[in-house]
Amino acid sequence: MPSTILYGTPGSLYTGKVRSYLRKQRIDFEERSAGDPRFRAQVVPVVGRWIIPVLQTPDGEFVQDGADIIDHFESRGLARVSAYPTTPRHLAVSRLFELFGGEGLLRPAMHYRWNFDATNLAFLTDDFCAGLAAPGSSAEEKAAVFARSSGAMRKATSAFGVTADTVPLVEASYLDFLARLDAHLALAPYLLGGHPTIGDYGLIAPLYAHLGRDPYPALLMKQRAPHVWRWVERMNAPEQGAGEYADTREGLFADDALPESLLALLRFVAEDYLPELQAHVATTNQWLAERPQIVAGHNGQEKPGARAIGMAVFAWRGAQIRSMVMPYRLYLLQRLQDACAAMDATDRARVRDVFTDAGLAPVLDLTTLRRVERQRHLEVWGPAPAGHNPGRQTDAAP
Repeated sequence: MPSTILYGTPGSLYTGKVRSYLRKQRIDFEERSAGDPRFRAQVVPVVGRWIIPVLQTPDGEFVQDGADIIDHFESRGLARVSAYPTTPRHLAVSRLFELFGGEGLLRPAMHYRWNFDATNLAFLTDDFCAGLAAPGSSAEEKAAVFARSSGAMRKATSAFGVTADTVPLVEASYLDFLARLDAHLALAPYLLGGHPTIGDYGLIAPLYAHLGRDPYPALLMKQRAPHVWRWVERMNAPEQGAGEYADTREGLFADDALPESLLALLRFVAEDYLPELQAHVATTNQWLAERPQIVAGHNGQEKPGARAIGMAVFAWRGAQIRSMVMPYRLYLLQRLQDACAAMDATDRARVRDVFTDAGLAPVLDLTTLRRVERQRHLEVWGPAPAGHNPGRQTDAAP
């Protein structure tokens, strides 16, 4: 029996990131649903909130969050093929798509899941109950579970910026992205060549759980982007699955190369996601400036597990849009910036040249007044910068 346990749900976006990684690394694991009584009784008290995915290691350690779970295996040399490229441009680009996949595709993911009830609802009802209800639950108990969870998710959909006014823009954006990704994957089985990197694992989160699995968007993907659909299948199988390509070597593009089809995807991120990221950093800095008393290691909010600090307003595709600001996405941004900071000057210049040409140079420089850290499975604020006088300290929830 596998001694590594993954707690999640079949339709969970962030569980999909970890599940794909474990399968590709051929790590034996048992997946348990978040409705398993052991999750609420044994896991939630340790991680401090109800959140998935959570990994339980053979020695009983709990690791929460997809990025942290992947790094758990990478740091111990347990990856069959590392998720992190060794060349600078590939590493930076893969880190960028980890951020964009998990955070930048939330609008289409939520829209195509929750705004097509005629096609999706029966599937979602059964799927959510299978993942969230305790085994053996009655029909009434399952109905209550779905009503509660789906209600929260529908509210979150609007909080990510999906409204009646923005729906046409969300759909146009997604179809643009899907076409560009399909064109790229016609040339290579994975984002950077012959095996998946952290960028693929970031993208598979929404492109499998919501957009490649729910009935309406799954059909849309098969009809509009067959190469993306094949990649979704490939990312959920242990083998490379690249038989239709002329070059089936597992290596990445030679010489740190970035083909034009990939540069087109970078330009899409600049056009479509950079404005939101800039607004979130600005909103966060204003929020932090108004709360100088926050103690390092705390989140500055009443609830330890709170994920959002407010709403940002920004221009997107010719409209004004509001979306929820979550420090976690700034944590992923820092991972990209930290990776670049660890490079030598020549490699950093090569990365900046690519990002500048794509219109993404600001991504390398956007910083918050205080770093986002993860401690005790929670997002918290790091120390105030040198010379900062926080005034009276507070014991706001950790």
